Amino acid sequence: MLQTRRFLLTGGAALFCGGVSSSLVADAWGKTRGRAATAAKQAPADAPPPAPATTPVGPVETSARWACILDYSSGAPLLEKNADERMPPSSLTKMMTAYVTFGMLRTGRLKLDQTLPVSERAWRMQGSRMFLPLGQSVSVQDLIQGMVIQSGNDACIVLAEGIASSEEQFVALMNETAARLGLSNSHFMNATGWPAEGHYMSARDVAYLALRLIHDFPEYYHFFSEKEFFYNNIRQENRNSLVVKGLADGLKTGHTDAGGFGLCASSEREGRRVIMAINGLTSSGERGREGERLMGWAFANFETAWVVHKGDIVEQAPVWMGAERTVALVAAQDLKLLLPHGWRNGTQLALDYNSPLVAPVTQGQVVGRITVSLPGGKQAQVPVEAASSVPALGLVGRAARRLHL
Repeated sequence: MLQTRRFLLTGGAALFCGGVSSSLVADAWGKTRGRAATAAKQAPADAPPPAPATTPVGPVETSARWACILDYSSGAPLLEKNADERMPPSSLTKMMTAYVTFGMLRTGRLKLDQTLPVSERAWRMQGSRMFLPLGQSVSVQDLIQGMVIQSGNDACIVLAEGIASSEEQFVALMNETAARLGLSNSHFMNATGWPAEGHYMSARDVAYLALRLIHDFPEYYHFFSEKEFFYNNIRQENRNSLVVKGLADGLKTGHTDAGGFGLCASSEREGRRVIMAINGLTSSGERGREGERLMGWAFANFETAWVVHKGDIVEQAPVWMGAERTVALVAAQDLKLLLPHGWRNGTQLALDYNSPLVAPVTQGQVVGRITVSLPGGKQAQVPVEAASSVPALGLVGRAARRLHL
């Protein structure tokens, strides 16, 4: 029996490859973010911003102190700058508050039309607010809109107290969720992002949390897309300028003196979604301009290309002593490549399997693999399986086959 290798395709140097099935998002991310497993120390607020950001297509200048841009389908990082460094996340924290809240809605422990009372603690909360009236009850839907659109600190406290009896107990849920999601450089001290010792996230954790919000709770993601919200006859505009301009469909902004101005945004264009987290900008205007520029850069410099679809026939393989002389081999998974524009040379796509296959062959039996050779010696593989069953010949058939009848 001979090992057969057939080169199917040459060209298309690939940055990253992975199945597009949404069920693979978390697994693909886990493989690419291993470097973040070791906790980093929080950077001093007055540290000069190192430059530039690193990307697969070379260094890129950015005024953001912290930055991470991810491809949604694969989880591949497109741009990184101090991405694993602990930073003050300010109101980007509210994405975790939203994640926990959405989880409660999913399980039925909370309902959108349910009302929660406004405590004095919530009413007295400083910073950005949706101006909740003391002693009244407010619907969960209004509170979510006030939290993600207006960045209301008072809304966060009401949700936290309504879900877990106190903000302190809600924060415990936030930290448990962060650990479960693998956010190794995140720790929360409150539900709002109010400055506090020991309250931090990394840009990579912010971006990945956004990825999980979109992936895990698509039915609630629309709250981040709303451009305005009316409460108590007060019009409150989304603070995410990219959402207001139609350049993104979510998620959140933030600002503290220690962390500067931050933004997490996601956009989908021509079937490809990108997630961006930046922080440490000097003003809301710079935040908007830099966010818009980097989002445009991410779409302009990368493209996706299908290599094979699940079920595509890639070979007619000979079968030894089978009722059929050949069997179709098909790709067992989808495979597409994320490529920097212009990187079309240098990658090889090869099919490997043992030839001939020995009967009996069962439909769905994995018999080989497609191997994509990536830059730097890395490889990606897709299993190849038999498209149909081929039973073994009986004694008469085997004798006839040997006689070439």
